[in-house]
Amino acid sequence: MTPTAVLLVVGLNRSLIGPWSPRLKAFAEKGRITRLRPVLPAVTCSVQSSMLTGLPPHGHGIVGNGWYDRDLAEVQFWKQSNRLVQGEKVWETARRLAAARGSESAGRADNRFTCANLFWWYNMYSSADWSVTPRPMYKADGRKIPDVYSEPVELRRDLQKKLGQFPLFKFWGPGASIESSRWIADAARIVHEQHHPTLTLVYLPHLDYALQKLGPGHAEIHAEVAKVDTLVGQLLDYFGGQGVRVMIVSEYGIESVDDAVPINRVLRSAGFLRVRDEQGLELLDAGASQAFAVADHQVAHVYVREAEQVPRVADLCRGVPGVASVLDGQGKVDAGIDHSRAGDLLLIAEARRWFSYHYWLDDAKAPDFARTVDIHRKPGYDPLELFIDPAIRWPKLKVAWRLMQKSLGVRMLMDVVPLDAKLVRGSHGRIEQDAEHQPVMITQHETGISGEEASCCAVRDAVLRHLDLA
Repeated sequence: MTPTAVLLVVGLNRSLIGPWSPRLKAFAEKGRITRLRPVLPAVTCSVQSSMLTGLPPHGHGIVGNGWYDRDLAEVQFWKQSNRLVQGEKVWETARRLAAARGSESAGRADNRFTCANLFWWYNMYSSADWSVTPRPMYKADGRKIPDVYSEPVELRRDLQKKLGQFPLFKFWGPGASIESSRWIADAARIVHEQHHPTLTLVYLPHLDYALQKLGPGHAEIHAEVAKVDTLVGQLLDYFGGQGVRVMIVSEYGIESVDDAVPINRVLRSAGFLRVRDEQGLELLDAGASQAFAVADHQVAHVYVREAEQVPRVADLCRGVPGVASVLDGQGKVDAGIDHSRAGDLLLIAEARRWFSYHYWLDDAKAPDFARTVDIHRKPGYDPLELFIDPAIRWPKLKVAWRLMQKSLGVRMLMDVVPLDAKLVRGSHGRIEQDAEHQPVMITQHETGISGEEASCCAVRDAVLRHLDLA
């Protein structure tokens, strides 16, 4: 076996590789770039699960970053248990193949396979040997304290002792920055220095933030690419010195958007979606709704309570401006997303549009969490969490005041997130993209792929080839 590291540089595509990213450019020039076709939906959890299992969503069950649990009548977003991912993961396959090889050549020390997973999603309770993933502490007084979950448990302590507290508020939210990716890169080096895993998976999310906030055509994007290029260069130098083969992959390409499709407001106005009044604010009542949407970037799962209503809801959705297509039963089969967790309908946005989860018709009645960073209570993905409301006259002063209140033990809302969907300038989820904006796999070793393009499901076998196990 040959030790291998897979660096996942979120949002990377051909158009972002140039003079401003000398390390990525040099690595690509010495190797090969393969365009990747993401599975539908082209979002973090679905694509990563396909890369690691070689299966489409109907095989591994990850139909998006979140879905509606029909039994609980609750929307579940950003869950972390690896047991949600059905199918054999690449490290499990590699371990099995290495064990078989070891039985054929007893006594060879290089046949013991190990894996370290640094921040790829569904990273809790997995069969990887070492894992680290964000896991804040939620205190009873409303505080959210940055932290990580690790296996083994002492790894959490050791990493934060050496690197400081994981910068959670730089990982997601208005303060998202290169600092979180730097922490992850440093953690990857430390884990490798201590344990020398056969396979190291490293997640570098920085570009995701900049591309969604600014849009891929913004003048500052090259500077943001340069920041992550520096981290990639440091990891290439380190792993190269350790005799580790490196693969660079991305999950999806981010494209420019102008506005969102408020699909839940459409469903509500048509009488399908129901809300519950709580002290003058409105909460989605999913279990009581005839139909509602779980919005996830440029796709939306629409769950319909009664099967006979599906055609009527589908007809309504097809007439909504900004909706490019509506996939029903056979459409989901053809797209490889026919799984019980998927919606009865899957909506795909037109180019330059994305789906918001907003269901209220009056911003004054938006739930209290709508203006905060709260990835678990919102019934959909909310890229507006990357922004501070421009309507706040003195934003730094307000944030400082809120932090002081929190430090004094006062229960408060960090209510700084805007509700204006037009602020978001980049999104993903659709799979119809031009070549320059498709995600990529960059390698300097044989992958078994002959053409210029391959499914993201092929990443699994490419990893096994890098490990000399296929």
